[in-house]
Amino acid sequence: MQSAKSSTQTSDTTAEQYNGFTAEERAAMKDHAQEQKKAAARRGASRQEKDAAAERDVLAKIAEMPEADRVLAERIHDIITTAAPNLTPKLWYGMPAYAKDGKVLCHFQSAQKFKSRYATLGFSDQAALDDGAMWPTAFALKELTAVDEQRISELVKKAVG
Repeated sequence: MQSAKSSTQTSDTTAEQYNGFTAEERAAMKDHAQEQKKAAARRGASRQEKDAAAERDVLAKIAEMPEADRVLAERIHDIITTAAPNLTPKLWYGMPAYAKDGKVLCHFQSAQKFKSRYATLGFSDQAALDDGAMWPTAFALKELTAVDEQRISELVKKAVG
């Protein structure tokens, strides 16, 4: 009996501490819902029109970012679109992302998005980055050097497969 009571007390405490999604998480979900509505509205458009509109959305989202994040995002966008021109830019939960066959392969998360101290370049499980039993799927970004840019280009090319 004693252990059951302790278990209940722990559950009650945990439930009391959970306050739901953060404002940033709710905003990301709203962004995703808007992205889905835009995609639905574009269903009758040609593939080229859809891709052009999606890239405009990505560039507009990048333009809204604070300067430090914007500079990184613009550079990441250029690196990815140059290294893998077959990837399609699109918004994903309000973040610039790049898809292959409609599935997000990688994305840029600004530091401001979730009030982090650094931006992130992340890769999904669709990315062909497998390297043994363990490999990185996200990279913290504070600035980009020429060496970093080359590494990102190589990672993107490898991710595409």
